[in-house]
Amino acid sequence: MTTIFGIPLQGIMAQLALGLINGSFYALLSLGLAIIFGLLNVINFAHGALYMMGAFAAWMLLNYAGIGFWPALVLAPLGVGLVGIAIERLFISRLYQLDHLYGLLLTFGLALIIQGLFRNYYGVSGVPYTLPSALTGPVNLGFMVLPKSRVFVIAFSLAICLATWLVIEKTRLGAYLRAATENPRLVEAFGINVPMLRMLTYGFGVGLAGLAGVLAATTSNVNPNMGSDLIIVVFAVVVIGGMGSILGSVVTGFGLGLIEGIVKNFYQQGSATVVFVVMVIVLLVRPAGLFGRAS
Repeated sequence: MTTIFGIPLQGIMAQLALGLINGSFYALLSLGLAIIFGLLNVINFAHGALYMMGAFAAWMLLNYAGIGFWPALVLAPLGVGLVGIAIERLFISRLYQLDHLYGLLLTFGLALIIQGLFRNYYGVSGVPYTLPSALTGPVNLGFMVLPKSRVFVIAFSLAICLATWLVIEKTRLGAYLRAATENPRLVEAFGINVPMLRMLTYGFGVGLAGLAGVLAATTSNVNPNMGSDLIIVVFAVVVIGGMGSILGSVVTGFGLGLIEGIVKNFYQQGSATVVFVVMVIVLLVRPAGLFGRAS
């Protein structure tokens, strides 16, 4: 059996596959954060709570309305996106001219409120989500056997990330969004509704968090703390990729998932902190992040 530093190659490949699953969630969540910060200049600390809300929305649709996973994959992110639109109209729209710190404090407070409400009604132990039959059973990858649900998470997250990048970077709508960030008054002079663009952008960004939550429901129990456990790591991913960089968030999210998988093979205790070690190194060498632009 082939080994690397005494560790079987099959074991290393298995950890890399598991790291890619984590990377899928890092990429999808950091993508939403990067869109909101890059296009609205808002540090959205409520992202983790809205991710959790997406998972609970899928669970509620199944258990209260009998709506399965595939419709929930559309309905739950839409519901979270509508909540995001309400948050943007009621609160965040009043902060665009203020320092970033105000947006961070506001969204942090909203995250505590949302998380507290769900913890009050559902406790902290979590509730299981029943998978559709199409996602049950194993997939033999040759070097390991993975559940179909996890293979689906990787493939679907990658497709969504690439599609989002193409829309923002290669379409007229994406050009309007970027222009509205740089010079909103000039864009308004061309008859484009900038407040509407901002509202939809925030709704779309948090909708991506809700989508990640629906996918997370297929891999673990749904619980009110699932967002708070992940959001700090995701913020680190955004910083490493470059605040506001769409491509940086996707590449860094998947890349750090793989790095976690590698570290787990050689030093399992270090896998929980390797993301922050990488962040420190990147900020020392390139303060704007790997794909960021210096202000």
